[in-house]
Amino acid sequence: MADEGSASEVTGPIPRVLLISAGASHSVALLSGNVVCSWGRGEDGQLGHGDAEDRLTPIQLSALDGQDIASVTCGADHTTAYSETHMEVYSWGWGDFGRLGHGNSSDLFTPQPIKALHGVRIKQIACGDSHCLAVTMEGEVQSWGRNQNGQLGLGTTEDSLVPQKVQAFQGISIKMVAAGAEHTAAITEDGSLYGWGWGRYGNLGLGDRNDRLVPQKVSTVDDAKMVMVACGWRHTISVSSAGALYTYGWSKYGQLGHGDFEDHLAPHKLEALSGNVVSQVRSLSFHSTLLVW
Repeated sequence: MADEGSASEVTGPIPRVLLISAGASHSVALLSGNVVCSWGRGEDGQLGHGDAEDRLTPIQLSALDGQDIASVTCGADHTTAYSETHMEVYSWGWGDFGRLGHGNSSDLFTPQPIKALHGVRIKQIACGDSHCLAVTMEGEVQSWGRNQNGQLGLGTTEDSLVPQKVQAFQGISIKMVAAGAEHTAAITEDGSLYGWGWGRYGNLGLGDRNDRLVPQKVSTVDDAKMVMVACGWRHTISVSSAGALYTYGWSKYGQLGHGDFEDHLAPHKLEALSGNVVSQVRSLSFHSTLLVW
């Protein structure tokens, strides 16, 4: 158990769960009453309780009490949270490759604000295995962390220890981003789909298996406008404004949903859900779930 005063079990009336996120071996939830709790593997500090202990049940993350947290997002072995009121992005956990954004590769066992993002109004945060991205309210994208396949979109393969603006989106307003293990996807406000990073399995949707160091626009079926995107480890899912679902990338286990094990190098409409309207697609770390109505 954690030291008394540093973390406590969530007790009292059952709070309402507002947001959830899952990493490789840990989980985080944002509850009503501005409560953040975490549980699971804690070896790299990803639970934020000030130590490296595992937690078998949800424990309130007292370091974020009173910070008015609006979102929580897990990477594989690190975690981020955003305070809307204070305009701060916090990160903690495994710091290798600079994935915490603090200018070094040190692990952190309690949440710390990322100085480079202080005062920035954040619309959304996405975390992959070892890299993170933040979309600002103005539609700009900042990225940081591991970059060996260009997944930061900065035009290089050098890791970034602090958030950097993705210059390729200058003049383009981004609606949302999604991060896989080593690739990234984005949707613009006008419905265009972009991919970059590791492309060996066609998971960028660009018609080949090449990596991309900067965001590249994806040609979509029937020029469909996209509204949502989620990344798995080696595959990607997007949803059009008409509610149609498209998948592409690796299909060794049938994860593309087309009834076979064939990789697709470009977005391929999922006929099994033709006639259904997909209203939400969510990526929890690398594991995508979707709700269909």
